[in-house]
Amino acid sequence: MQQKPESLAEEGSSRSSAQRARLLLSCLYLLGFLDLFGVSMVVPLLSIHIKSLGASPTVAGIVGSSYGILQLFSSPLVGCWSDVVGRRFSLLVCILFSALGYLILGASTNLFMFALARVPVGIFKHTLSISRALLSDLVPEKERPLFIGQLNTASSVGFILGPMVGGCLIELDGGFYLTCILCFSVFILNAGLVCLFPLSEGKVTSSKNMLQLHKNHAPLEKTNCEVQEASPTPQSMVSEKTPRPPWMEVMFTLQNMKSLIFSEMWDIFLVRLLMATAVMLYYSNFVLALEERFGMRPKVTSYLISYSSVLGALSGLVLGPVMRVYKHNCYRVLLHSSALTFLLLLLYCMAPTVGAVVFSSMLLSFSTAIGRTCITDLQLTAGGAQAKGTLIGVGQSVTAVGRVITPLLSGVAQEVSPCGPPSFGAALVFVAIFIMSLNKPRYGGGGLKSE
Repeated sequence: MQQKPESLAEEGSSRSSAQRARLLLSCLYLLGFLDLFGVSMVVPLLSIHIKSLGASPTVAGIVGSSYGILQLFSSPLVGCWSDVVGRRFSLLVCILFSALGYLILGASTNLFMFALARVPVGIFKHTLSISRALLSDLVPEKERPLFIGQLNTASSVGFILGPMVGGCLIELDGGFYLTCILCFSVFILNAGLVCLFPLSEGKVTSSKNMLQLHKNHAPLEKTNCEVQEASPTPQSMVSEKTPRPPWMEVMFTLQNMKSLIFSEMWDIFLVRLLMATAVMLYYSNFVLALEERFGMRPKVTSYLISYSSVLGALSGLVLGPVMRVYKHNCYRVLLHSSALTFLLLLLYCMAPTVGAVVFSSMLLSFSTAIGRTCITDLQLTAGGAQAKGTLIGVGQSVTAVGRVITPLLSGVAQEVSPCGPPSFGAALVFVAIFIMSLNKPRYGGGGLKSE
């Protein structure tokens, strides 16, 4: 009888923790939706705006590549910084500086202001990367692909709605300015959402520092700090003995990044680069290619992009059943989704009708969305005890390399044919499949499967 009050208290605490877990996940999904909703309103209009400022295609390409260059160097810095100072603070800073960049972009009346506006966005636009790192801190490894897929689904819904809203606003007087102001407001709303996160700050120094969140949203009984104190790692015990300032922690992490990139994970990063570049090549001249091949108006093409993104958003909902069919073997899912991407790119290049283009575009959104989730999970699994923010940051830097080289590759390929960029992308996907097949004994044998 004396234990009943204690059991009731524990049950109440567990119920409160479960509610807090569901609330945090909902906040992360809403943040992902608003992030891509705001960005996708503006990004499709950038080429129109920079052309109105008098920029030549070459200058526009250089300015566009500057964003990728900034992302290349800032991704690992911001990733390891979030491991040191905590996810909430780093996420809040990134959102606020990104909002500032879009505000300056709306006020840009010359090329200098346009280029200046891309600087804070290129350096700090890592909100989704930090969100994925936070999510990977919270959920068990086996459930990680499912929850990351759901976050990608929420983000994809924003990408579906954003271009349509931006397309409507651009037709108004001062439409680009209004679109940027709306994007700025969305980022400020996201900043307020981060401030309301039901999350206690704590430095993440090990993959063991995760809050166990089960399928039924089981109780979150410990905060990040409490988990770190309860399960100290060698790194954390060293830091307790000799505490170091944050800047020294960042420098220490950066010193290990070279060994991380050239470690046994080199093939994962190479596959990520090849797949990311292939997808960006496919989208690089999508509007122009359809106009030249079938006479399709850009407005209709934008609707096709949004329509195709719907299937990409739905991929997050079916990722759970797919992973169960594959027994949570992310390597096999990635290999097969990449093979499907290769075939669909070939179909798109050889499509004789608009219907074939629509079919291939829809399924490409599905296969690439699943591939992105699996490569992220495989990267985190292979990284083991490495700090997740740093791992995801390095992965984003690899993707940023693709953003830098894609405009050059696309320009050269378009000299041959409107289908040149996606054809070259298909070749890159084939190389990625070949690399994964060579490493099948290491990944396919169960060594890096999500347990």
